[in-house]
Amino acid sequence: MEKKIILTGDRPTGRLHIGHYFGSLKKRIELQESGEYTPYILIADVQALTDNFNNPEKVRNNVREVAMDYLACGIDPNKTTIYIQSMIPEVAELTVFYSNLVTIARLERNPTVKTEIAQKREIFGESVTYGFLGYPVSQAADITIFEGKYVPVGEDQLPLIEQCREIVRKFNSIYGEVLTEPEAILSSGKRIKGLDGNEKMGKSLGNAIYLSDSEEEITKKVMSAVTDPNRIKKDDLGNPNVCMVAYYHNLFSTKEEIETVCEECKAGKRGCVACKKQLAKNISDTLKPIREKRAYYEQHPEEVDRILQEGTQKARKTAKETMKKIKKAMKLDYFE
Repeated sequence: MEKKIILTGDRPTGRLHIGHYFGSLKKRIELQESGEYTPYILIADVQALTDNFNNPEKVRNNVREVAMDYLACGIDPNKTTIYIQSMIPEVAELTVFYSNLVTIARLERNPTVKTEIAQKREIFGESVTYGFLGYPVSQAADITIFEGKYVPVGEDQLPLIEQCREIVRKFNSIYGEVLTEPEAILSSGKRIKGLDGNEKMGKSLGNAIYLSDSEEEITKKVMSAVTDPNRIKKDDLGNPNVCMVAYYHNLFSTKEEIETVCEECKAGKRGCVACKKQLAKNISDTLKPIREKRAYYEQHPEEVDRILQEGTQKARKTAKETMKKIKKAMKLDYFE
């Protein structure tokens, strides 16, 4: 039996940043190139609308932005099927079927959902929408409509995969062994902190470096990064452990550079400005191939649209076949 893997994708609410790259994209590319899987990666525009329902233009505009980031980083449409979530109506249909198998109480107990609801209080207040509370059900449909066996996720997403496994077991216990129960592949990539030291990097926090940022934008952002608050003058003894510049050097600089930076910082021999300039150059050099490849797709939007259209058509064909089996098991195959 052919192995399949659903790459859960990203919500098109903005361009992808270096946190996405280190957290999930590198792993997806590694799995793609292994030749052991049939990868699918979705652009989750329906899920994005759960907390951007009043700004559909933002979601629509960012579908192509996210696609270009994927392609620029190395997601290969000849090896990975890239598709748009809303263009697969079978996912919405299956979400409705699954909604009968999950209680509201169970959704409210999901740790990932609870955390995200707390983060979205400024949007929802005390009244969370049905769509946002139920997005784990939609995610389960995303995975199972392609009979996904493996799902790469970070630790914070494990409760969502367990919710999906519960839905699959409940469905199969009622309708027969139709669905594939997915397994999580835990990503080794850690969450990257923002330039301000925040545990989360994001557009709304203004602390992110995007994969498509220019050399000038990267330099400007790095120059504003938080450093040791107790280090006032260049010759003050610094503490790299509380400096975000040192933190990013660990991601973008060589081992020798990191050692030199930390030693000179502790000894008061290197100023923060010089340290930041070196970091900005290293980040820019690392992202340069991605930036150049993305520039090509920016100049050829019709190629991006073609890739999305072909990927979505391919995904739709697979989804239709799976839905036939599901409807037959549920006795909903009228006139067949």
